[in-house]
Amino acid sequence: MVNAASIGLSTRDLYLFNNGNSFHSYRFLGAHPIRLGDEKGVRFSVWAPQAKSVRVSGSFNEWQSDKHVMEKVGETGVWSLFIPGIRVGAIYKYELETASGDRLLKSDPYAFQSERRPRTASVVTDLSSYHWNDRAWQLHQQEESPYHEPMLIYEVHLGSWRVKGKEIFLTYEEMADQLLDYVVEMGYTHIELLPITEHPLDQSWGYQTTGYYSATSRYGTPEQLMIFVDRCHQRGIGVLLDWVPGHFCKDDHGLRLFDGTPIYEGADWKRAEKPLWGTLAFDFGRTEVQSFLISNAIFWMDVFHIDGLRVDAVASMIDLHFDKAPELHTYNKFGGRENTDAIRFLKRLNETVFHYYPDALMIAEDSSAWPAVTSPTYMGGLGFNFKWNMGWMNDMLRYMALDPNERRHHHQLITFSLMYAFSENFILPLSHDEVVHGKRSLLGKMSGTYEQKFAQLRLFYGYWMTHPGKKLLFMGGEWGQFDEWKDAESLDWQLLEYESHGRMNDYVKALNTVYADRSALWERDCDPGGFEWIDVHNAAQSIIVFLRRGLEPDCFNVVLCNFSTQHYENYRVGVPEAGMYRLVLNSDEQAFGGHTTLMPEVLTAEAVPWQGRAYSLTLELPPLAFLMLAYEEKGPKK
Repeated sequence: MVNAASIGLSTRDLYLFNNGNSFHSYRFLGAHPIRLGDEKGVRFSVWAPQAKSVRVSGSFNEWQSDKHVMEKVGETGVWSLFIPGIRVGAIYKYELETASGDRLLKSDPYAFQSERRPRTASVVTDLSSYHWNDRAWQLHQQEESPYHEPMLIYEVHLGSWRVKGKEIFLTYEEMADQLLDYVVEMGYTHIELLPITEHPLDQSWGYQTTGYYSATSRYGTPEQLMIFVDRCHQRGIGVLLDWVPGHFCKDDHGLRLFDGTPIYEGADWKRAEKPLWGTLAFDFGRTEVQSFLISNAIFWMDVFHIDGLRVDAVASMIDLHFDKAPELHTYNKFGGRENTDAIRFLKRLNETVFHYYPDALMIAEDSSAWPAVTSPTYMGGLGFNFKWNMGWMNDMLRYMALDPNERRHHHQLITFSLMYAFSENFILPLSHDEVVHGKRSLLGKMSGTYEQKFAQLRLFYGYWMTHPGKKLLFMGGEWGQFDEWKDAESLDWQLLEYESHGRMNDYVKALNTVYADRSALWERDCDPGGFEWIDVHNAAQSIIVFLRRGLEPDCFNVVLCNFSTQHYENYRVGVPEAGMYRLVLNSDEQAFGGHTTLMPEVLTAEAVPWQGRAYSLTLELPPLAFLMLAYEEKGPKK
C-alpha cells in the first residue's frame, strides 16, 4: 500500500469519495499531470476495490504494463501511481487482474479525452490552460431568473447538423462559427447538444456512454469544445447538454464489471439490466457511484461552463419495472416498484448542482406522471427546475395527424394540457425522439395535402409558441425537414432552395422574433395568471382563442387558432379591453406560404359583449391558421 500524501492525494478527498460526498472527484481520480518533488509526470488513480492488481499500460511503456504496477491507497479501493516523464497526449489504459486471475483492459472512467472510435484508449489531457472570455455572460445569468425569461432551445446532433462528407464531421470550433451564426440569426436562446460524452457507436447518438468525462473526439479536442461554449456565451447563447446517468453500455473497455465485479451496475442483475436498450443501470445506492455521477454533473459546469443538463430517461430511473418483463421485476424494501435509491440520488444531484451553480438549468426528461418533479426537495420534490411536457407533445401530435373533419370529436387533445400546465415548470419539446424510427418528420405527421401540411405545421408551431411553457425544437424542424432525421447524414439543407421550405424557415424565424419581443409569451410561463381562455369549448368549429398575459396589466396578447379548413370572413372574438389590437403574426400570410393578401394591421375593439368579455372585435380567420394580436392602448387617443 502507498500513503496518499506521498503521491499528492488527500485522505479527506478519498474519504469523501468513498462516502458519496465527493462532488469534484475528477480533480484527483483519473490521469493528472503534476509535479511530485522535482519531477514532472502524470499521477494515475482509479477506483477498483475488488481488483487483485492494477497496472498502467500505454504508449509510454510500449503497452508492457508490468513496468508500471499501481499500489493501493489504504482501504479506499483506489489504486494510484505517479509515472515521471509522461506528457500530455500519451495514451493509456488500466490492466486489471480480477480475483479469479483474469486480465481486463479498461479505459479510464475519469479520462478527460479518449481516442477516436473505433480505438478505445484514454488520452492524458490538461484541461486547466484555456482562458475563458465569458465573464459578462456569467454575471448576466446571475441577474436573471429562467422562469421569467424567454427560453427557445435549438436541439442539435453535432454529427448530422452539417457534415463535410461521410463520417467527416465539423469540429467543435467550426461549429462555433457555422452553427452559432445560424442559431443567432434564427433567434434561439439556447443550444442543446445530444450527448457528447464519449461513446463507441454512432447510432446510439451518445446515449450509450463509455467516457462520462470525455467530450467525444469525433468533433475535436476538449479545448475546441471550450472555444465553442465560450463563443456561444459571448454572443448570448446558453449551452445545454443531454446527460445520461440512467444507464451505460456494456462494451468491454467500459464500466461493466470494471474490476471483474459489478461495482458500477450493482450485484442484482435483474435491477441492473436495461433490456429495452441493451445497457446496464447504475447502482444509485452505492456511495462511490454517487460521487462519480454527481461529480460528473458538476464537471461539465465547472470545467466547460455548461449552463445546464437535460437529464435523460428519468422515468426509467425511478421505476424498477420500466420496460421490463415480469421475470425481471424487483421491489424496494417497502414492496413497491419505486427505485428509492434513484429517487434519493436525483434529489441529492439537484441539491448539489444548485449549491454550486444556483443559476443552472436542471431539466428532467420524464415521461411519467411522477408528482413534484420541479418542486424543491425540501417540499418533497425531485428538485429539478424544469421538466419536459411529454403529455402536451403526444396529445398535440396525435391531434395534428387527424383529418380536420374529425377534430371536433377530439377537441380535448388541444385543451387538456391547460388542466395541468402549471403543475410543473414545463418545457414543450419537439425533439429528435419524435422524428425517428418510423414516426415521420413533424411535417410528415401533419394531415392533408402537401400544401395543407405546411399550413398545419405553421399553425401547430404558432400554438406551441404561445402555449405556456419554454420551447425546444430539434434541428431541421424550422424549415419543415420532410424526411425523418437521418443520423448518419447531413440535414437536407438543399430543401431551403424550394419555395415552400424556404418560406417555412422565414415563418419560424418571424415566430421566434415575435416570441422574443413579446414578454407576455414567457414572463409568466409558470404562473396560472399568465393564461386565460377566451373560447375553449368551440369543438364544432375546431377553434380556440386565449390570452397570454405579462407582468404589466396592459401587456397581453390574443391568440386564435383555427384547426379547421373553414374560412371565416368576419369572425367575432371577445377581448378584455377597449382600444386597439395590432396583428402581430398571421401564419397564412403569402410571405410564409399561405393565401392571405390583405388584412387590417390594426383592429379596434367594439363595445359588443362576446364570449364573456365586455368588448369584441371582428376579423378574417383563414383556414388552418394561427393569428396573434397585441393589445396596444386603452381606448382612442385624445
